[in-house]
Parts: sequence; structure tokens; C-alpha cells
Amino acid sequence: MKILVINPNISESVSALIRAEAERAAFPGTEITVRTAAFGVEYIETRVEALLAGTAVAQIIAEEEGNVDGVVVAAFGDPGMPALKELVDIPVVGITEAAIHTAALQGNRFSIVAISQRIQAWYRECVERNGMGSSLASIRSLQDSLGSIGSVQEDFKDKLLQLAHDVVEKDGADVVILAGAPLAGLAREIGGQIPVPVVDGISAGVKQCELLISLNGGTHRKGSFARPPLKTNAGLSADITRTLDRGPKTSQKVR
Repeated sequence: MKILVINPNISESVSALIRAEAERAAFPGTEITVRTAAFGVEYIETRVEALLAGTAVAQIIAEEEGNVDGVVVAAFGDPGMPALKELVDIPVVGITEAAIHTAALQGNRFSIVAISQRIQAWYRECVERNGMGSSLASIRSLQDSLGSIGSVQEDFKDKLLQLAHDVVEKDGADVVILAGAPLAGLAREIGGQIPVPVVDGISAGVKQCELLISLNGGTHRKGSFARPPLKTNAGLSADITRTLDRGPKTSQKVR
């Protein structure tokens, strides 16, 4: 089983955190490949940054298609989703959708602990798009200016832990989601100090992707997630053009 994990921002330090957690979470024998966006911003916290990141992710998926069995988009807020699911025949999983559905299996209400105030609106919209708005107890976030995005865990561990306690004690969360690739692996370190289940988006994304690959449930050949119809295009990369020019999906597997 080969899974491509894409960091939609340009921070290699975050990619290192993603790789470490993805490899810890994966089944023995699962091969993890991590790619970092070739363009964009150091970390995504607004809708326009997510828009740019979605294009960078689509490019990587098109480049790697045929080499992997599934894709994990490793930024909370799922930039480019759900449109990216239309691009290829293999599972494409966002870490937000993976985290919130994993949380829903463990409790009635979940809360998200995030790294910035600005990011909250986008996260809330993502939860609502996934039909889980009524299960969201709260989103709480750091209020501080961030230094290095790769050291957020070390710089704000105590504050993140306090936020996790706050969403349980003040907001009634049954499950806590530590949101964002910069927090990858933190749940393993502090989860035992939080009195409810804690979900890490990267590990949830990898495990959900493994599950979908194993289920082999088929592809979207009709409906709203079918591949876009053939049409004239211009100005796109060779990889994107090749993917789009195949037209609607067939019953055959990509690999």
C-alpha cells in the first residue's frame, strides 16, 4: 500500500513533522511518500491561501498519479477539497474530514484546538461543509504571534494543553482535535493529560486512507464526483492536462 501525503504549504520543517507522524501511524508495510507544495505560503490560515494551496496540491497529485494507491492532503481546512476527489480514481482524504469523522465515532461533540485566531472561520466552514456543524462544540486557538511554524509545539505546548482542557471543561467537548500539520504528533505526547479522546489529523488521515484503499469500494464514474468532462484547456501543466484529457473515469483502476 503506497500513500502520498502532501503538505500544501511550503514549510519543509512542517513536512518533517508530517512524515514522522504519518510513518508512526501507518500499518507495517505501508509506504509513505511526503511531498511539499512547490509554491504558496509557509502556513495556511485564510481562504485565499487555501485556494492557492489547492492548485499546488492538484499539481502534485497529477505528477504522482499511477505511483500511489491513495492521497492524504495534510493541512487542516482541507485546501482544494472536495474538488480534488474529482481528479483521480484513488482515495483522496483531507485531514480535517478524517479527523472530524474519527472524532464523531468517539463522542457526540468535538472541539478543535487551532494555532491562530484568523484560521477559525475557515475551519468552521470546513466542518459545516462536511455536515458536522451541529457536532462542533467549539474552536479555540492561540492568540499569540507565531515564530517558526515548525516549532509551534515546543513554543506553545502549555497553552495548547490549556486550550484542550478549556474545550472539555467549558465547552463540553467529548473529543479534542489538535488541528493542523504543525501540531502533528502532539496528541501522542499530551493526549494522556487530556481527560477525553484526542485526535491527530495526520494519523487520522493516514488511517482513513488505508481503510478506503483496503475497502476497494470502486470509483465515481457518475454523479457529482465523476471526473470533469473533456473540454479545451490552456495554460495548464503537462501533468494536469494529461489527467484532465483522459475525461470521465472508467471502471478500470488507475494502477
